[in-house]
Amino acid sequence: MKGLLLFAALAGVLTPFCLLRAQEPAETRSVWDGVYTDEQAKRGEEVYRKECAACHGEMLTGGESAPPLTGGAFQANWNGLTLGDLFERIRKTMPLSKPGRLTRQQNADVLAFMLSINKFPAGKTELYRQAEMLKEIRFETKKPAPKNRLVFNSRAPGNQGSSLDRTPFFRAWS
Repeated sequence: MKGLLLFAALAGVLTPFCLLRAQEPAETRSVWDGVYTDEQAKRGEEVYRKECAACHGEMLTGGESAPPLTGGAFQANWNGLTLGDLFERIRKTMPLSKPGRLTRQQNADVLAFMLSINKFPAGKTELYRQAEMLKEIRFETKKPAPKNRLVFNSRAPGNQGSSLDRTPFFRAWS
């Protein structure tokens, strides 16, 4: 009975902290965080050459009837929006001859190719195929400043004794 009361009291104290943590906004990512893979960009290049290059140009610089998909004007148009916004534009309006014909995977691959041509870094995981998940990734033309984080330094002076003697030493890491 004492154990049950202790558990209920502990749950009552910790629940508000868990709810606060759950309501914190998710850490936003950007195109600078390596959100696609080189392999995915290569697949996207194949789709782009077949489905998009006739209008947007071999080098993504635009054509008579289609805007460029690289360079300052393109990046300025999308700066501050999300990859979900760009993905949905591609998915719903391209290719112009038959919008919506490409699969979500093909659209994500083309978007990965566009990111690679725009010199955003590749990473270890592929770009998502769901617009909802892509809405968590911001299109930013300038690389954001590194975020500071706390890192435990186990070799800090004074941390040589027993585990009971040790005082954690934290420092800002950028």
